[in-house]
Amino acid sequence: MKTLIVDDEKLASARIQRLLEVQGVEDITVINDPLEAYKQATKTKFDLIFLDISMPELSGLELANKILELEPSSYIVFQTAYEEYAIEAFQAGGLGYLLKPVDEEAIKQTLQKVKSYLEKKTPTSKKLLGKSGGTLYLINLDDIFYIKADLDEVIVRIKQTDVYVRKKIGELDSLLKNKNFFRVHRSYIVNVDKIESMDSVEQSKLEITFKGIDEIVTTSKDGAKEFREYLERNSL
Repeated sequence: MKTLIVDDEKLASARIQRLLEVQGVEDITVINDPLEAYKQATKTKFDLIFLDISMPELSGLELANKILELEPSSYIVFQTAYEEYAIEAFQAGGLGYLLKPVDEEAIKQTLQKVKSYLEKKTPTSKKLLGKSGGTLYLINLDDIFYIKADLDEVIVRIKQTDVYVRKKIGELDSLLKNKNFFRVHRSYIVNVDKIESMDSVEQSKLEITFKGIDEIVTTSKDGAKEFREYLERNSL
């Protein structure tokens, strides 16, 4: 579970990080500047985000709105020393509202809630419904080479053609996380099993080629770094 903690109070963010690590969460990013956190959110998709409400320059409520515009499937949990922001927090799309100092039981319950939601997003069917021209396709996940964001839908590349699927890329990213697909760029998800080779190019990006189609997908710089780490964790 990729997790972001944003709090201008370093002691508060360190406390949440420690409580998350006790619960077995390993992939944690801590940022104390909300503007810097927003920049990071434009590059990286986080499953769970802890936001302090009262921060200089950009409040947690404002930051939540900006992040959810980028990635509607992220789960936001607010933490604050003040009770009066609760209604605004839930109106801003918050999954939870924790009062400081946050305790271990609150973190445990929050993680259980997020995990249950993520499990519900796992597709029971291994097919996607899409359309190309006047033809409808039921797409097996194993037949997908890559997925590309296209406004309010995605283009799914299979061997025969491009198929348009009425889902957002963030939604598919969550659905496919445990099926050896990886989001290498804000606009691209690749099927790792279809990759033939990868070449390093400028700014440490990767150019990915596939078995069976003559096309290339280029990662972002951060996407390349995270993809290398993913491959190392999952290699023999």
